Amino acid sequence: MTATTVPQLPTQEEALSLIDQVIQQSQAEGVFVTLQAANENLSRFSENQISQNIQTNQARLTITSYYGQRSASTATSELDPEAIAQTVRRSEEFAQIAPEDPEWVPLLEPQTYEDRQPAFDTETANLSPITRGEMVQQVCDRTSKAGVNGSGTLSSDTSVLAIGNSLGLRAFQQNTQANFSVTARIDDGSSWMRRSACAVGDLPMVELTENAIARACQSRQPQEISPGKYPVVFEGAALADLLFFLIFNLDARAADEGRSFMSRYNDTGEVVGNYLGESLFSPLVQIARYSGHPALQLSPFFRDGLPNSYLDIVRDGVPQALSYSRYWAQQQGKQPTGMFLPVVMAGSDRSTADLIAQTERGIFVSRAWYVRYVNPRTLEVTGMTRDGTFWIENGKLAYPIKNLRFNQCLPDMMAQVDALGTPQRYGMSVVPSVRVREFHFSSITDSV
Repeated sequence: MTATTVPQLPTQEEALSLIDQVIQQSQAEGVFVTLQAANENLSRFSENQISQNIQTNQARLTITSYYGQRSASTATSELDPEAIAQTVRRSEEFAQIAPEDPEWVPLLEPQTYEDRQPAFDTETANLSPITRGEMVQQVCDRTSKAGVNGSGTLSSDTSVLAIGNSLGLRAFQQNTQANFSVTARIDDGSSWMRRSACAVGDLPMVELTENAIARACQSRQPQEISPGKYPVVFEGAALADLLFFLIFNLDARAADEGRSFMSRYNDTGEVVGNYLGESLFSPLVQIARYSGHPALQLSPFFRDGLPNSYLDIVRDGVPQALSYSRYWAQQQGKQPTGMFLPVVMAGSDRSTADLIAQTERGIFVSRAWYVRYVNPRTLEVTGMTRDGTFWIENGKLAYPIKNLRFNQCLPDMMAQVDALGTPQRYGMSVVPSVRVREFHFSSITDSV
């Protein structure tokens, strides 16, 4: 394997200078420009050996031209003057023949953002394929020595985002992040762990690998239990995949149009409001959009230019806000919020083991797999447990059980939360493990 040089991404001065050049060239009534550049690194391993180790570098300049309520976007990965000029002209030509947008909104005026910088770790930005491969090899050595089949991924990204428009909006950010996941299998037992961080050095790879090995061995020879309603302890990674559906559906337009669990109806079935400000979940549930959280440290602005500032979403079990797009906010006379991402759910200083120890009888779920909608209006979803599901008895994992399919209304689940663990970062979310008093399992599944 030969050493490689990590490609350099545009600096703030270079990126904003390029944005200015495009705006100066534009002859449209308005123009919005986005520059995205990234060094993306990925190592995969399977059967206790590395199977892929790649590094990609890409840049993309997107130009959206406006003529009244008509607009069109074109993009290029070539940043030389001729390619940029051609992309500007194509955007203008297409915009002039595009149909009018019935949900048109004007360009954003310059915005005020939180005064902070996203996380940027030099070691992560300069991580070579050789170093990444060595890190993966250490994981493979541990799984091989333990006699389990180890697989997973280690990835790290360094990204730059710059935006600007013809009204004077300008913003720039650079960021690093890293992700690690490991699956361990032995006989009919399996387990899965994942974690995310701002820096690759903050990923607890050894700890996660050792835990995955131990749980895989513990999950062999699962027993069958009857489907039904049980108390459940969810590992944080499992909750993160369920919580996404809840947050995504806190959408103002969907609520106003009767397509959401937040929609309030009268006796004739007409939408007459929403449940904002009413107690829907357990008082333990505290959720916020918090891009500045120490474990996240993400951009203070969204790609459309709206601020990504702190926002209470659920406080003491009571929804505090709905997500308003710029168009729907304009229609309803509200302020646009931007997306409800990233999400942070408050927890406690208790570990997942503590939650299990405080549970007399129930089920431990380490992963929620293949989650899909059953009824978006009630937010009922279905999915399966996977990679280590256990019966809890007298505060201990008594024995592994066969995987189960669940059909569950998520607002009802969040109303049943009665204990919280320590929050951890999983992707773009920081969530704790939780215990819920009742969760509905509908059938047994043959999934591993």
